[in-house]
Amino acid sequence: MKKSSKFSPEVRERAVRLVQEHRGEYPSLWAAIESIAPKIGCVPQTLLDWVKQVEIDSGTRPGVSTAEAQRIKDLEREVKELRRANEILKLASAFFAQAELDRRLK
Repeated sequence: MKKSSKFSPEVRERAVRLVQEHRGEYPSLWAAIESIAPKIGCVPQTLLDWVKQVEIDSGTRPGVSTAEAQRIKDLEREVKELRRANEILKLASAFFAQAELDRRLK
C-alpha cells in the first residue's frame, strides 16, 4: 500500500534545504527542525525523516538509499512473479504427465 503524499517533492526539497542552511543557527538538528517544520506545515518527525533520507541518499549517513530501496522492491516483485510462473509450470507439467500416462494405458 502506498502512502499518499501531502507534500510535493519541491516542498520537501525546500524544507530540507532550509534545515541544512540554518542548522548552524540552532543548538541541535532537532531544534532547527522544530523551528522550520511549522513554517512548512508538517510535523517535526516528518521533516526529520526527510532530512535523514537526503543524508542517506547523499552518502553522509549510513542506510538504504532511495534508489537501492526501489531496486530491492523491483527485485522482490520480479521474484514473486517468477515463483508464480514456476508454480504454474509445475502444475502444467504434472497435468500433461498424467495425461500422457492415461493415454498410454488405453
